[in-house]
Amino acid sequence: MVTIEHERALGGASILGIDEAGRGPLVGGVYAAAVTVPIPLAERLLEGEWSGINDSKALSAKKRERLAEVIKTTPGCRWAVASASPAEIDQLNILNATYLAMRRAAEDVGRQLGHGDIKILVDGNPAKNLPYPSQNLVKGDAKSLFIAAASILAKTARDADCQRLEREYPGYGFAKHKGYPTKAHMAALAKLGPCPEHRRSFGPVAAYTGGYLFPPGAL
Repeated sequence: MVTIEHERALGGASILGIDEAGRGPLVGGVYAAAVTVPIPLAERLLEGEWSGINDSKALSAKKRERLAEVIKTTPGCRWAVASASPAEIDQLNILNATYLAMRRAAEDVGRQLGHGDIKILVDGNPAKNLPYPSQNLVKGDAKSLFIAAASILAKTARDADCQRLEREYPGYGFAKHKGYPTKAHMAALAKLGPCPEHRRSFGPVAAYTGGYLFPPGAL
């Protein structure tokens, strides 16, 4: 059950919840979202419009889409979604590219807030190179309201990009498997080869690009 207890404990004027989506797929960018609302408003939202917010993985696609729209249109909510491209993933490696997407999202919300006293609550392990003091929360998307909201925005943005990939590169099944290395995806990769947005530094893709696993500067 998500609460705002972890947000309260940080004690900053503005607390950003941050989560990511898309680290495991073989194609497309990695996405991150940052979300904040004032704590007094969060208390009311948790009992009202945001009462259905939870870890995005625990929600149906339809409910994620509905809640994403609720989050984005809530007065007083500041949010941003950012990404790192497949080329950036190949250059930096997936972990550092994820940090880059998180930093971009946090900086965007920071600009909306006029910066000031901002702290970050990030899902999972500690994240590097964030623009404000941060604390990590393991399984935070199932514990923190702000992280759970961010997980919904990141996931719906990543899913929307998979729909774009489906339109631009038909035949791979991106809309269905979302770029993960399923049996169907691997069969399409063997038949069609990598598309321009496949991550060349990932092993299953590198097998079709001359064994290119780790580009210069990736480690």
